[in-house]
Amino acid sequence: MKKTIIAIFFIASATFGQIESQFSWISKFGLAGGLTTSWISPNFDEINNQLSQFGINDKFDGGIVTWGGSGYVYVMLVDDLRIGGMGFGGTKSVISNSNGFNREVKYGLSGGAFTIEYTLPFVKRIAISLGGMIGGGKLTIEQYQSDEKFSWQDTWDEFNNPSGSQNISRKMENNYLTISPIINIDVPLNRFFAIRFGSGYQFAINEKWTIENEKTLINVPSSVNGNAFFIQTGIYLGFFAY
Repeated sequence: MKKTIIAIFFIASATFGQIESQFSWISKFGLAGGLTTSWISPNFDEINNQLSQFGINDKFDGGIVTWGGSGYVYVMLVDDLRIGGMGFGGTKSVISNSNGFNREVKYGLSGGAFTIEYTLPFVKRIAISLGGMIGGGKLTIEQYQSDEKFSWQDTWDEFNNPSGSQNISRKMENNYLTISPIINIDVPLNRFFAIRFGSGYQFAINEKWTIENEKTLINVPSSVNGNAFFIQTGIYLGFFAY
């Protein structure tokens, strides 16, 4: 009887070990850095409403293409957790000629953030990671009007005779804190190269605007902000053990 119990114990142990080896997973690890491009879709509605009055018949539509870079490293003290950083920037503009003047409006977004992600351990061969970013960003809106004829002396004389100048420019900025939930899928081509596909949503926190040498700008519509959905892709160089 005793031998039978011992035999059953060893058989059960071997069976459990086999099952465990089939269903257990190894923690992801590695580190990488690379170039990224993103498509960001902000709310252009309020700016588009102003363009016709500004003398521009075109409108902002679609999104903004940005370029940048990012990197990460797995924290070996916590399984499947990785930390890193990223940065990006891009602009989009609309241009028109009105009454002999060139008019242009530029819309720009840029930023940088610390990233923290958890890679799903049960997914094999690729890395699917959920996480977030926290950092800072800047929304810039620039307005230009010019007759496309400039001279060095005129740029100084215009300040003494502003009523005679038709060359006008304005630069408005909104610096903000960003918090973004993200999901990324990294597909290794081999142990040293990988491509990424990801998306997220940027929440911008700060309604303070400045203009012309950091002077306060008031009454900016609340819909003009850095909140935006984005998708990204990139190519990474590093070491990948998925």
